[in-house]
Amino acid sequence: MTIFQSILLGFLVVCAISVSFSKNLLNSILIYMSYSLVMSLIWVCLESPDLAITEAAVGAGVTSILFFATLKKIHGIQIDKTEKEAEDHE
Repeated sequence: MTIFQSILLGFLVVCAISVSFSKNLLNSILIYMSYSLVMSLIWVCLESPDLAITEAAVGAGVTSILFFATLKKIHGIQIDKTEKEAEDHE
């Protein structure tokens, strides 16, 4: 196993743990996206490009878009007070 693959595997563990402990749903989605992208890099390193493309398209692409759409529907994305005050003054 190369050093690059070891770093990627370590990053996967960090992403998996941090998405579990994240309180903000938006941050959890972004961490999940990075997890999927790193996993697709690992598939490329393992010489499996078909799985890499599928992981990147489904894991980081379609699933994340569905998560963002769901957050918007349930009003899970909140605007900071400073941004809201700036919008009110305009």
